[in-house]
Amino acid sequence: MNTNHAKTTFDLHTHHERCGHAEGDIEAYIQAAIEKDLEVIGIADHAPYFHKSEDHPSPRITMAKSDFPNYVNEVLSLKEKYSNKIQVLLGIECDFFPGQMDNYKKELQKYPFDYIIGSVHFVENISIFKKGRFEGLTEEQKRQTKEEYYRLIELSARSRMFQVLGHIDAMKGFYPEFSQIETEAIEKTLPILAASDLAIEINTSGKTKDAGGWYPSDEILERARYYNVQVTFGSDAHTPDRVGDEFNLVKQRLKDIGFKEWVYFVGKERQSVKL
Repeated sequence: MNTNHAKTTFDLHTHHERCGHAEGDIEAYIQAAIEKDLEVIGIADHAPYFHKSEDHPSPRITMAKSDFPNYVNEVLSLKEKYSNKIQVLLGIECDFFPGQMDNYKKELQKYPFDYIIGSVHFVENISIFKKGRFEGLTEEQKRQTKEEYYRLIELSARSRMFQVLGHIDAMKGFYPEFSQIETEAIEKTLPILAASDLAIEINTSGKTKDAGGWYPSDEILERARYYNVQVTFGSDAHTPDRVGDEFNLVKQRLKDIGFKEWVYFVGKERQSVKL
């Protein structure tokens, strides 16, 4: 772990127009970060669906495979352009599909990513953000769905592909009652995350969904602290004005819970920052 010269203000999770559901170009997010006095800004748009045969099967979700090199080159160019104003990091948010990740590994290793965020967006082949997906389910079926979600998160951690895991209770986004589904799944998952030498993000985009607040909940963060899970920060901004959103509030909350540090990654090496 490299702790030398670590910057203190950062946001690792921002998107831009390439994914088809965010606004503004990459430079707009970098400029927003500078205006908000951040020292580090990570660009981490959605990776193409490398496990599918089409070049651009989901234009409202991810960028095209053919556009991926352009994404990387643009971030690297802007990293150089703004090097005297802010540290720009090359990241990517990569979906985790069990049994389908070989193509992702092959493509991602071609480029000098500072970090890769692993996110589970689909459970039982249904988007975790699909409104109404829990309607009509029995309590047992709801429990099974939640446990499958955390099984996939465990598998994503064990894959060793990622430095950060994204929004680990985002399934509550349009179903706030998700947090009250009783299961030991989270208690089983957190020690695995701690042993995997990665960080979970505190993601402030939950405020834009029905659940409000952040991902994950304070209750999960308290258990994460107990198991010594590392934490980082990501706004998950899809508009430039949300860059760094609630950074200082998250920092204070983590201190209140008992965390002593949080981290970010440069060249996939962990940078530790005292809270």
